[in-house]
Amino acid sequence: MNRRSYRGKCIKLNLKNFEIARVLHEIAIYEEMKGEMFKPRAYEKAALYIGSLAEDVGTIYKKGGIKALMQLPGIGRNIAEKLVELIQTDGLAYYEQLKREIPVDLTTLSSIEGMGPKKVKLLYEKLGITNIEELEKAIREKRVRALRGFGESSEQKILKGIEFFKKSHGGRFILGFILNTFEDILQRLKKLDSVKNAKLAGSARRMKESIGDADFLASSDKPQKVMDFFTSMPEVAYIHTKGRTKSTVRLKSGINCDLRIVPEESFGAALQYFTGSKQHNVLLRTIALHKGYKLNEYGLYDKRNRQIAGKTEESIYSKLGLPFITPELREDKGEIEAARYGRLPKLIGYDDLKGDLQIHTNWTDGNYTIIEMTEAASKAGLEYIAITDHSRTLEIAHGLNERKLKQQEKEIKRVNNTTKQNGRITILTGVEVNILKDGSLDLENNVLMEFDIVGAAVHSHFSLSKEEQTKRLVSAMYNPNVDILFHPTCRVIQKRHPLDIDFDKILDVSKETNTILEVDSSPERLDLQDEYIQRAIENKCKIVIDSDAHDKSHFHFLKFGISQARRGWAEKKDVVNTLPLEKFLKSLK
Repeated sequence: MNRRSYRGKCIKLNLKNFEIARVLHEIAIYEEMKGEMFKPRAYEKAALYIGSLAEDVGTIYKKGGIKALMQLPGIGRNIAEKLVELIQTDGLAYYEQLKREIPVDLTTLSSIEGMGPKKVKLLYEKLGITNIEELEKAIREKRVRALRGFGESSEQKILKGIEFFKKSHGGRFILGFILNTFEDILQRLKKLDSVKNAKLAGSARRMKESIGDADFLASSDKPQKVMDFFTSMPEVAYIHTKGRTKSTVRLKSGINCDLRIVPEESFGAALQYFTGSKQHNVLLRTIALHKGYKLNEYGLYDKRNRQIAGKTEESIYSKLGLPFITPELREDKGEIEAARYGRLPKLIGYDDLKGDLQIHTNWTDGNYTIIEMTEAASKAGLEYIAITDHSRTLEIAHGLNERKLKQQEKEIKRVNNTTKQNGRITILTGVEVNILKDGSLDLENNVLMEFDIVGAAVHSHFSLSKEEQTKRLVSAMYNPNVDILFHPTCRVIQKRHPLDIDFDKILDVSKETNTILEVDSSPERLDLQDEYIQRAIENKCKIVIDSDAHDKSHFHFLKFGISQARRGWAEKKDVVNTLPLEKFLKSLK
């Protein structure tokens, strides 16, 4: 591509990072299907990086042109030029060419467990399979097992993967990858002269890990002007309905968004109603009925049908005899009863974390140096971090052996001396040690004992039996050098089931051995799940909230880990990295 070919063209800024990342991810798969050696990894690395960036790639390009894109980790001129084309035209000729050559539903098929690029290509070439429905039909007709590299057992594995995909996706979107879009829309709504108040509601406000759609509320004296703005946003791909008080659009990402205009005196009632959850609202309406009131999205009304509350959410809860219940708790998990009897938890705040104990650098699979990650952590307001790059057997992440870990320790000490002289952040030495199939670790105890922090994690053999998997984790937790169990259930939202484990046993051993359970904040992990966090807290187990940062921009992931902990009823005292450094270190094994 001639780099002058786009000179003078306007920058559309329509595609969001996760949409651009999806295109690059699919190109990576296509390149692997073509048998390319290095291109797949380059595109995949670029996709992972861009998908996690807080700032839009289009904005970066607008500020500094193609040079600014080429300064991003893993972005060379070839990929940068493709990014420019995506930014300026909302499309990519090379991507469209690849889709014509192999016209398959790549995103869906490659998301199914047991389906790699080569298998997708073979199934297309031999059986003409282009989508999940054709794949399922071919398996049920027993046509797949006859192909080389397949068999009856792989057929059953893929079939289970299809069932999981259908159950877990269902048109849902991972919140952490799409929330920036909603927040951007919300800020633009708020800036309109015709808008008095605006809020994001629905499951996104409750910080659910995945959502099906988005709900916006606004109050305005000029609703038509607001609706004209909402339906003409550059993100909009299709207008389902447009009315005076409600409009529904589909964004280019595929997600539907509603905007409702409500009177100012009903704004709080509407916000409460449309935030949900459905069962939480049912309980509130039941309480209202018992008090002789009527509650709906327009307000709380007495027997004479006079509105007695509704301008704010707080007024609704107060008139029902309840303290305000924060959105993350509104899931009908006992929050109404707890509120009634004054037992609501004082949830951990979004600014309460002082440390981050899982951070990766370019020594393994991270994008930046130790000093660059440290500076980014400091800007994020953290007081201490641990560098926990991968250990030797995780080859895909370029895991470090004992010799390289020693070299890294020296570098951490050197950087630490610099940061301490400036009175800033403290860096702890650490490692993410791999838990092997038998529960042993891939580093010896005499090596592990030298680190400030040791996190242990499973990265393979995900399909062991419940007994084997539980025994495996327990064995690692009993190791006196293991401080934290990283992403304990290994689930990847919409991609991989959680490990089949006896979680009650894990909780017992966590408490017995003082092994901390992690809440991994990566949006596609959020592991532990909220219900497991609640059980851990009930059992007096310690938890830690980490970013699992592989890039400078990943520290904003902590927001999602904190929201997950809040949904699990966690208080500040339950999360050990809310402690100052000295107290935190004393809390470890």
